[in-house]
Amino acid sequence: MAIIVNLDVMLARRKMRSRELAALVGITEANLSLLKSGKVKGVRFETIEKICAALRCQPGDLMEYRPEEEGGPQKD
Repeated sequence: MAIIVNLDVMLARRKMRSRELAALVGITEANLSLLKSGKVKGVRFETIEKICAALRCQPGDLMEYRPEEEGGPQKD
């Protein structure tokens, strides 16, 4: 996938545990784990907003775009 989730990096920088962030954001630890692993198909802007507020960061700090290798198959 071309979108990389760097939530673990931000948690480490802020010295915060996933459990604490999940409680602050109001989502389950299981859902936060899925988000961290990039296994979700979508995320609400409201959730991103709450994560950014809790971690004092920007949305771009949480995710980055890395294009797929050229010449390889691309999924729509």
